[in-house]
Amino acid sequence: MERTLIKDLKEHVGKEVAINAIVDVVRQQGKMAFFDFRDRTSVIQGVVFGKPEVLEVAKQVSEESALKVTGIVNERPEKMVNENAKNGNIELEITNIQILNASEAMPFDLETELNIDTLLDYRPLTLRREKQKAIFSVQATITKAYGEYMRQEGFTEFQAPKIVGGDAEGGAEVFKINYFKDVEASLSTSPQLYKQIMVGVFERVFTFATAFRAEKSATSRHLSEYTSLDMEMGFIKDHTDVMRMETGLMKYITASLKEHNQNDLDTLGVELPAIPEGDIFPHMKLREAQALIKKETGEDKTNEPDLEPEDERWLCEYAKKELGSDFIFITHYPVSKRPFYTYEDEEDEGFTKSFDLLFRGVEITTGGQRIHDLATLKEKASAKGLDLSKFDFYFQAFKYGVPPHGGWGMGLERLTAKFCGVANVKEATLFPRDINRIDTFTSKDQSDSAEI
Repeated sequence: MERTLIKDLKEHVGKEVAINAIVDVVRQQGKMAFFDFRDRTSVIQGVVFGKPEVLEVAKQVSEESALKVTGIVNERPEKMVNENAKNGNIELEITNIQILNASEAMPFDLETELNIDTLLDYRPLTLRREKQKAIFSVQATITKAYGEYMRQEGFTEFQAPKIVGGDAEGGAEVFKINYFKDVEASLSTSPQLYKQIMVGVFERVFTFATAFRAEKSATSRHLSEYTSLDMEMGFIKDHTDVMRMETGLMKYITASLKEHNQNDLDTLGVELPAIPEGDIFPHMKLREAQALIKKETGEDKTNEPDLEPEDERWLCEYAKKELGSDFIFITHYPVSKRPFYTYEDEEDEGFTKSFDLLFRGVEITTGGQRIHDLATLKEKASAKGLDLSKFDFYFQAFKYGVPPHGGWGMGLERLTAKFCGVANVKEATLFPRDINRIDTFTSKDQSDSAEI
């Protein structure tokens, strides 16, 4: 008998079907046995009664076992209908059970509250939890929507290398590796240099890049390996063109989540973000933001080169309350705080045409206009103390013409965490890597419990 997906069982009432499923719940009750089954599409309750030979097999079934089950799809009696449950009006009268792979007893109840260490130590198991499945269903929609939006806006996808000879950020901690012939290389911290090169090829490009940061941080917002949603676009007027493009992207992602993932958001207990009218999110310069913080809170940070985490949280709360937006752009960071390729504002010397996008208390995107003039690019790189010879490959593109351009880099895991309302970015990372962990702890003396 061919397999029937659980979501299609309602079309087979009164008929015998075969399903392949995982056991969610087992309830043995004397001469009867009840099961909750799941497959990739939905859930269904099954019951064994009046069949001693099937009941004997049912007694061997444990939670999380993989089964092939044959049964008759029946409508539930009216008083047994559960309108709030998937397939709450039907059940499966089981006529045969074949155990495909029996599960050992679970080390804990999957749906109980778990601390972050247990959640990650038992990742192959805890990813089966409804909350974790909801998080990564949301993440799958984010990546799908990202690709759809970029393509419809005329962007071409490309694949950036993960092993590089120069550090695009000019000082970020890197994982060094020994390459062939005693050449020193590193794992890429960003596809930045390559996407700028590709602007000269396709004008508009995007990539799903794997980025590596060897920062010795053990916080709830840092990872040593993450997915960066990157893009670069040519022939821009300035950084506001990039901000406008990202505003459209966030609106598109939000609409996609509303259409495809409302059940997941309900499982997580979160709402979709507040988005105001207009083609660009609320925005202000760094110094304006700091002046506002001083005015409203009395905290004087007007000479600081960057925002502290508490500043980002405050600005997001302000934007939500006063501007009706869960998103806010902060622009014009100092030249000293941005990579060498960032464009300096001619009308605001010392500050760049760059931005961060803050979302629900955290910076999720860094972007801006890039320098496209070769002489200026080399001058800025030298001022950062970089060895220009390591960037000869990159400089070729600018020697032979690259249009005015800009782009962004966006952390997928941070973005997912904020959409899903989880406090720790590791919860929004399938298999997180950080200073303490590669699947399991790098040392038994280390623990994520020290996170801040």
